Amino acid sequence: MSEKPVFKRILLKLSGEALMGSLSYGICEETIKEIAQQIKDVRELGVDVCTVIGGGNIFRGVKGAAMGMDRASADYMGMLATVINGLALQDALEKMGVQTRVISAIEMREIAEPYIRRRALRHLEKGRVIIFVAGTGNPYFTTDTAASLRAMEMGADVILKATKVDGVYDKDPMVYADAKRIKTITYIEVLDRNLRVMDSTAISMCMENQMPIIVFSIKEYGALKRIVLGENIGTLVK
Repeated sequence: MSEKPVFKRILLKLSGEALMGSLSYGICEETIKEIAQQIKDVRELGVDVCTVIGGGNIFRGVKGAAMGMDRASADYMGMLATVINGLALQDALEKMGVQTRVISAIEMREIAEPYIRRRALRHLEKGRVIIFVAGTGNPYFTTDTAASLRAMEMGADVILKATKVDGVYDKDPMVYADAKRIKTITYIEVLDRNLRVMDSTAISMCMENQMPIIVFSIKEYGALKRIVLGENIGTLVK
């Protein structure tokens, strides 16, 4: 493991479920503080940090559509859930003294800045952590796709996909005790084997633009910093 960061700029993809901790719904205060501390530790290394956050701990558009709601309306509700999570993460970070900006793909000026690429880049140059919310601002696109898009636009070196498990497995580790973690895998293999790394649109976008993805467990405290310092943990998709 290096003493210096191996990445200059990262995009951290956080699912809404990552904020729940041991809860079955909503935001766990201790969990969001731990995540904020991990982000702060990385920022203190001089690494530019931007995050894309999901909303599945509050509302998921696909589930809303399955309940009979109009898919576009359900997706917009999911986007609003990501805004709630983004504001919670901003609060946790700023209480730790980390300058943060919430940037929304859906305009709501009273609580977040509208997404303007050059302004977002300027925030990164000034050392601020950016929290991207409301996905791409369009229904039918997931926050995984938003993460891929923002990573390209911000010139990130890597997407760090934070999950509940410590990488990509050949089968569901929650169900099968003999599931084996995959250390390195190609984009094509992820698509062919239908592995749940990110949705197919996001994986295809990363493949087309040669954006590496590292899947790791956010539950493992300090894992984010260790990855940034070059430790080989989680699963690398390239």
